[in-house]
Amino acid sequence: MSVKDDIKELVEQLMRIEGEKQLLNEEQKQLFEDYKAKLDIKAVKAAIRIAKIKTKVEVSDDSLGEMVEAAESRLGV
Repeated sequence: MSVKDDIKELVEQLMRIEGEKQLLNEEQKQLFEDYKAKLDIKAVKAAIRIAKIKTKVEVSDDSLGEMVEAAESRLGV
């Protein structure tokens, strides 16, 4: 295979992946739209973000809670 063919193949695969990502984003938007009447979607998205952060941070829930409370008090929340 030539470099030109390799680049063409790479670009085609990247374009396919971008198309799949766009479809998944549209599907995700539709899913949130479907549950909009039943749930507070903004709160659900925030809860999901928090849950993802908790899985990345290796800190106990108590310790994390204390940090969040300290940050909230500093921010005036």
